Amino acid sequence: MKLSAFKFELSGDKIAKYPTENRDESKLMVLHRDTGEIEHKMFKDIVDYFEEGDVLVNNDTKVFPARLYGQKEKTGAKIEVFLLRELNPEMHLWDVLVDPARKIRVGNKLYFGEGELVAEVIDNTTSRGRTIRFLFDGTDEEFYKTIDTLGETPLPRTITRETEPEDRERFQTIYAKNIGAVAAPVAGLHFTKQVMKRMEIKGIDIVSVTLHIGLGTFRQVDVEDLTKHKMDSENYAILQSTADAVNKALDNKKRVCSVGTTSMRALESSVSAGGRLKANEAWTDKFIFPEYEFKICNALITNFHLPESTLLMQAAAFGGYDKVMNAYKVAQKEGYRFFSYGDAMLII
Repeated sequence: MKLSAFKFELSGDKIAKYPTENRDESKLMVLHRDTGEIEHKMFKDIVDYFEEGDVLVNNDTKVFPARLYGQKEKTGAKIEVFLLRELNPEMHLWDVLVDPARKIRVGNKLYFGEGELVAEVIDNTTSRGRTIRFLFDGTDEEFYKTIDTLGETPLPRTITRETEPEDRERFQTIYAKNIGAVAAPVAGLHFTKQVMKRMEIKGIDIVSVTLHIGLGTFRQVDVEDLTKHKMDSENYAILQSTADAVNKALDNKKRVCSVGTTSMRALESSVSAGGRLKANEAWTDKFIFPEYEFKICNALITNFHLPESTLLMQAAAFGGYDKVMNAYKVAQKEGYRFFSYGDAMLII
């Protein structure tokens, strides 16, 4: 498939700047992939589409406040450092993106807050990428607390507004547990305790995988031939208990619904020769686009994604290209909200 097949017009006012007041009151479009039928619901109605023995698999990664603002020593020039991942906890060595990149060179010292945090640039990795070492004397707990205090919620730049204090709670799922993501698994943002409780009462099993979402999620595809696109690697973990629950559902011909494209990538990255899920901890750079054959998932909850994004390609691979692209046309006409804080789609 070609990149241009995923191009469509999307005006800025369709991209949600804020989440709905109540998480489960976002709109829900239900797309039936066998017929192409579309239903318009509220997210809280999602419980009606599952029954006892079905399994939902969410991503329990937790977003950390990855965006730091500071200044260079001597010049005092303002800089932004975006923490991508920790390379060495003992040395506080991090892989980061910097802005403005041309001003930040190896050997520079960077100051954050009132000097509570100082970092030294160790290496250049890409045009904007750097390796930095935080010079910090306290305990690990004090270090992470300082990052948490000084850092800002890493809202994607496509949401064109300043980050606000409420984003710290709202750009996080209610079940987030394992710290390591620089973006939220947004399909999970719609879940409330009430929705999850109603599912539990109905006998629907909710289990987790962990996939730490990196910035590669938002990276533009820059090749027309999709077979040439390379995804950034992301770390994931699947517990034995999750594999057992999923495999039991598959054996019993029940629904296995991935909550989001990131959970789906983890699940589809760890498949046994017999077509069952394996417990695993590894890195994945799996890129799912049409005509991919799914081994584990037979239902998907996802948001409405941007044109030419890998997330849209994955949704189209699952729901069928024509049906998903038609659903996106309907979504625009019906006033659905797009992107991270937007509305949800259930593909069954």
